[in-house]
Amino acid sequence: MMCEMRMMDFADVLASAEPVPGGGGASAAVGAFAAALGRMVTSLTVGKKKYASVEEEMREINEKLEAYQKKLLDFIDLDAEAFLPLSKAYKMPKETEAQRMEKEKVMEEALYAASITPIHMMETILEVMRLLAVLSEKGSTLAVSDAATGVFFGRGALEGASMNVFINTGMMKNKETAENLQERAKVMIAEGEALRDRVYYSVLEKIM
Repeated sequence: MMCEMRMMDFADVLASAEPVPGGGGASAAVGAFAAALGRMVTSLTVGKKKYASVEEEMREINEKLEAYQKKLLDFIDLDAEAFLPLSKAYKMPKETEAQRMEKEKVMEEALYAASITPIHMMETILEVMRLLAVLSEKGSTLAVSDAATGVFFGRGALEGASMNVFINTGMMKNKETAENLQERAKVMIAEGEALRDRVYYSVLEKIM
């Protein structure tokens, strides 16, 4: 499993000519780092008298982020698994009409799978960003910059994952389905941008 690789090994495979991991797998990894940064903030907040009033909330956020971190690491492999049928579909013969029809059918199914996986990844990343935004407001002031960094990572991961949505839906024959997936991605990107801007300026006021 790629999610169990050492960081240097993962980076080396990412740098190679291998088709996976690619942008999707890298986005999942960055999203997992965003969740981990959030967990660091909760760890630096829990147990401090100054933050006793939010301790229970911090513990709950930590549990959620732990689950999201694991889920995003799993997405490294899920993204690769979603791409494999598509890579096979590209190689299908299309010499006869029957072969062309079969290839088109298989391609459409593979393109959808390769699009919906990053959509689900984006949904998870956005959940992480929402929690990081809370941490930037309620977490330890000593780690508020780390919460902001997590949000920045989240935004990059969110938009990185969206590239796999757009490139695959752009090739789909079913334009209604394609446009629906694209719209879901665009809505999440817009929220991610708003979260990033809100957290950025809020944190700057606290640390400058």
